[in-house]
Amino acid sequence: MSDIWSPAKVGAIETKNRLVMAPMTRSRALVDGTPGALAAKYYAQRAGVGLIVTEGAQPSEDGQGYLATPGIYTDAHVRGWRAVTSAVHAKGSRIVIQLMHVGRTSHPDNTPHHRQPVAPSAVKPGDQIFTATGMQPIPEPRALTIEEVAKTVDDFRNAARHAIDAGADGVEIHGANGYLIQQFFSVNANLRTDAYGGSIENRARFALEVARAVAAEIGADRTGIRLSPGATLGGLDEGAEGPELYRYLVRELNKLGLAYIHIMHLGNDALLADLRALWHQALILNRPGRALEDVGSDVKAGLADLEAYGQFVLSTPDFVERLKSGAAMNTPDRATYYGGSPDGAGYIDYPALSEAADAK
Repeated sequence: MSDIWSPAKVGAIETKNRLVMAPMTRSRALVDGTPGALAAKYYAQRAGVGLIVTEGAQPSEDGQGYLATPGIYTDAHVRGWRAVTSAVHAKGSRIVIQLMHVGRTSHPDNTPHHRQPVAPSAVKPGDQIFTATGMQPIPEPRALTIEEVAKTVDDFRNAARHAIDAGADGVEIHGANGYLIQQFFSVNANLRTDAYGGSIENRARFALEVARAVAAEIGADRTGIRLSPGATLGGLDEGAEGPELYRYLVRELNKLGLAYIHIMHLGNDALLADLRALWHQALILNRPGRALEDVGSDVKAGLADLEAYGQFVLSTPDFVERLKSGAAMNTPDRATYYGGSPDGAGYIDYPALSEAADAK
């Protein structure tokens, strides 16, 4: 039986424990998408966990949805991320860069080229998004052509190469949380009648093509994918066939020998058990709102190989040390989750226990 303190092998990546920092958008990148000056310190502070999954990094200009999110498709991005990966490696942890194309969850004011968002189909999500001038309705996206779908697959491949060039141990394909890949899964966002719409196999096609392209570029053993079965973020509805789509998808992904799948579990325990049985590599489980006293329970029960945590790690840089000692965690400040001041308030100033003691 494994516990969270034992090392793990995640494809080609070896971790010192089975705790994972979940990906969390912080909106603190430079205007050109290069990680900000404080990003290396932020991630290094949290390198007590065995594996860090970075905030989502867009693989192209079309992939950006929010203000000040980082990219991973230019030489400047590579240089910025290299500082981050070097700082994390110096602390003995491993780091993968998440590749996030938001699809229709975007606004022209938030992207470098100021173009209409792209999506499987021209269907508005019915949401608003924060821009430099405040909240605005998300406009109707433009449906990707077949040629543009192929170009987007190549954008993911190119971004994965840039991530490895930046020193990352691997990448995580973001197929969750209402963004482009999950939009292809959803019956109310994907109205296509070509090879990418309609049947389960067609709606899963784009995700599988992205996974194959990335795995071919950097190695399947350095490629992971995040999924959120049943998530309705961004106005998505996967329909009655949703669970069966994920069974098919995971069965096909398993054939590729990817390093891991990262599941945001929203309560369908029967589906989770099926996916666990279908998947033969590492499984990272993220349960939103999991109580501190339940940390390690999924690894112990054999439901997961690693467990991912977001707010605990965001607000408590020495999360691992406090977990071991039973010390209380810091309280997260929601007002500083996104954006922030140049001095890093709410970003790099959450105190470790040793720093709190020194302050007293």
